[in-house]
Amino acid sequence: MQRPEAWPRPHPGEGAAAAQAGGPAPPARAGEPAGLRLQEPSLYTIKAVFILDNDGHRLLAKYYDDTFPSSKEQMAFEKNVFNKTSRTDSEIAFFGGMTIVYKSSIDLFLYVVGSSHENELMLMSVLTCLFESLNHVLRKNVEKRWLLENMDGAFLVLDEIVDGGVILESDPQQVIQKRSHMAVFRSERGWRATSRAVENTGAGGSPPRMHDPHPHLQAG
Repeated sequence: MQRPEAWPRPHPGEGAAAAQAGGPAPPARAGEPAGLRLQEPSLYTIKAVFILDNDGHRLLAKYYDDTFPSSKEQMAFEKNVFNKTSRTDSEIAFFGGMTIVYKSSIDLFLYVVGSSHENELMLMSVLTCLFESLNHVLRKNVEKRWLLENMDGAFLVLDEIVDGGVILESDPQQVIQKRSHMAVFRSERGWRATSRAVENTGAGGSPPRMHDPHPHLQAG
């Protein structure tokens, strides 16, 4: 499994930023360059992932923190993001203190949202993995009609990539392979359950009696 590297970043107001503001820099730890203090890398990099149609209406969405605690706030945010990005050729936007990477496909817009200090390349790797995985699931038809008909599969793909805001996977081939293994497992489990049901029916004694349409022909 491949993970994008989590780059450590300076704490706001510390190190060089504090020096520029005229304040004293915090003492450096052992082995750290003077005037620079880095925060611990965090795996929690994704705030939200959502897919909108070409009218800005939500088709799929998952939020991983409480920045927008209600559905109303989430959908208002999505609409604002759509209005800002739907008519531009860029792939990155900065909005409301957040970094947003996005991609359009026919009549869909796919978005991955991180905080303002997140690495854009990391966010883009999640977006690319999501698109390529959906491209496989939807048989190269990444558009509204096919997404709506395969919504369960789309959510499963997303859950393989991000869980609770943590990036689990950024390689679409790994996501596709996991889904294939899961499909095989479910198929085998269903076949075994059917086999057991047939065996139990056979072991339960005499088979059910069949209706005889001509009882008067039976031997006395």
